[in-house]
Amino acid sequence: MAQISASPEQELNEILKMRREKLAALKAAGQDPYTVTKYDFNCDAVTIKSDYEAYEGKTVRLAGRIIARRIMGKASFVGFEDGQGRIQLYVRRDDVGEESYAAFKKWDIGDIIGVEGFVFKTQTGEISVHAQSVELLSKSLLPLPEKFHGLKDTDTRYRQRYVDLIVNPEVKDTFYKRSLILKEIRNYLDGKGFTEVDTPILVPLEIGASARPFKTHHNTLDMDMYLRIETELYLKRLIVGGMHRVYEVGRIFRNEGMDTKHNPEFTTVELYQAFTDYAGMMDLVEELYKLLAQKVCGGMVIRYQGVDIDMGHWERLTMVEAVKKYSGADYADWKSDEDARRCAKELHVEVPENATKGTVLAELFDAFVEDKLIQPTFIYDYPVENSPLAKRKPGDPAFTERFEYFINAMEFGNAFSELNDPIDQKERFERQVAAKKAEEPESKAEVDYDYVTALEYGMPPTGGLGFGVDRLVMLLTDSASIRDVLLFPTMKPLD
Repeated sequence: MAQISASPEQELNEILKMRREKLAALKAAGQDPYTVTKYDFNCDAVTIKSDYEAYEGKTVRLAGRIIARRIMGKASFVGFEDGQGRIQLYVRRDDVGEESYAAFKKWDIGDIIGVEGFVFKTQTGEISVHAQSVELLSKSLLPLPEKFHGLKDTDTRYRQRYVDLIVNPEVKDTFYKRSLILKEIRNYLDGKGFTEVDTPILVPLEIGASARPFKTHHNTLDMDMYLRIETELYLKRLIVGGMHRVYEVGRIFRNEGMDTKHNPEFTTVELYQAFTDYAGMMDLVEELYKLLAQKVCGGMVIRYQGVDIDMGHWERLTMVEAVKKYSGADYADWKSDEDARRCAKELHVEVPENATKGTVLAELFDAFVEDKLIQPTFIYDYPVENSPLAKRKPGDPAFTERFEYFINAMEFGNAFSELNDPIDQKERFERQVAAKKAEEPESKAEVDYDYVTALEYGMPPTGGLGFGVDRLVMLLTDSASIRDVLLFPTMKPLD
């Protein structure tokens, strides 16, 4: 009769049982690994492998995790990972002692250990550490994913990022690069004389912007509050107050859809500089992104999802020029809003019945232009209809001094010559709130009159910029989804 093999679930249950039995035996012998409080180490795998000549024959102490092993009687080879990188350990009974080696052979893949030994190369030329002592520092009760197939299911990777980081070294590298990117952004802005600040995350009112906020309730004050959807209005209050170069690296929350480019909570950098305009912000973006490409990727040409992106060259087009270039429609030919709507109809683009020339221009941009912007491109001079916080363009009040920039057909940031006319700002806010309530009658949107009051004290001419950190990290680490660059992306519970 053929023997029935155990199911994967039965095999897992047996592994769990065995590991707990090993732990119980250790505790019974007075060797509970969870009582270990520290282990002094003085080196790491990356340092040893990058400067072997300096470490050859030297004694080092490492601490990390067993990720693979091959036991051969009186000697064993161990795959070892210490948080910085991986290196091979050579563990021999005659060096560590018979009792220690017998204990070592009972340890499992995933266990955390300390090792002291000298650096050498094996006969095959692999840089390794020849162990002279080994110590169990913590017990792993759950097995790591199987060696060759690993942890590939993306849903499980995002839910159990801790396992993903252990078994997929390239994932850890992505998040080390994310940290480097944030460090270099701060270094750049600090070097330009900007001051990093913090503004409130819990705010007292829902503004009229199109983004939908998360709502909560403050018990002591007995009032509804909202998680911020931007940091802009508080930062510009600081410009009014005389802090003329400020920025914030901040978490933003929007109660909206989720896809490969959007997560309900994400990180932005917003910065404001007095006495400059959107052209100054354009120069800042280009300089910063070139610096980041060089620091993080080692050059101006980077590879993103199979496409070469030249960060050393940036095209600059007005929205009118871009729409004419890619759709053939010329804003200059529209003598009226009706002309614009007729043009949209001829190009098979649906627009509202009362659409203005500016609204039609923005719709044609979405339909014909954005997906063509593969190489870094600034699109500037936006219609006033969709730019409630930007200053009108002198000599052409139908447009504002605003730009967005695009790479690989994705919008990366938004900048203005900031509106500092309190009367104009109040009117735009009131129209924005009215439009939102007309669209969503249940909306609690309000005008931020305190911000208008701040402007009435006088805000200098100011350039402002906001950009998403997560999309930038995606670009510089060749990551296809925003979830690949968030350690703990928002997930629907399994139950």
